[in-house]
Amino acid sequence: MKKKRTSFNILITAGPTREFIDPVRYISNLSTGTIGYLMAKQAKRQGYKVVLLSGSTHLMKLPGIKIVYFNTALDLKKQINKFYRWADVVIAAAAVSDFRPERIYKNKIKKNQSFSRIKLIKNPDILKELGKKKKDKILIGFALETENLIKNATSKLKQKNLDLVVANLLSKRNSPFGPGSVSAAIISPKRIDRFSRVSKHKLARIILDRAEKLCYSFNIQKKRRNS
Repeated sequence: MKKKRTSFNILITAGPTREFIDPVRYISNLSTGTIGYLMAKQAKRQGYKVVLLSGSTHLMKLPGIKIVYFNTALDLKKQINKFYRWADVVIAAAAVSDFRPERIYKNKIKKNQSFSRIKLIKNPDILKELGKKKKDKILIGFALETENLIKNATSKLKQKNLDLVVANLLSKRNSPFGPGSVSAAIISPKRIDRFSRVSKHKLARIILDRAEKLCYSFNIQKKRRNS
């Protein structure tokens, strides 16, 4: 008889943030939200309870999954804090802007205006803040690098107190944006697993299976009942 899975609560973030300059312009990135949506879909299929926090994407809504949308990094932080206590596992796949404009112009900036620079200020490091208060939760992050992939991703794992980090190297031969296959590494404090040209569907399953094993290892279900 196949062992019945325990239903864990999984909070997943996906897609890009948008940091507005004026009502029609913003600073963002190339994230499509694909891997986050695939993980949410797979988690639901495996019987988990799922909440998906999503930036602006062109992806279809997922039936039976609660989706909460965000724009800015501050919006995302607010929503994560709202659902954090509920979650057993947090998978932070959203691409969060490190900076935001200090000033948001009320009206559209016109060409004839005297305007030569945008002053940026730092956004909060959401993942690092979660790592500081992690306790018995499983925390999984993502790292996109253009050089020194393993070194930089391992540093992120340690500095932000993550259980796993999924690392992607952006190059001409490997783009993590959009559908299709990708080369990636999954890094934990004890091991590094490399995957060459794996589909994002399969990578989503691998990440969730690793998260499930960590949940059983940390005995989260028992801790939840005793809390």
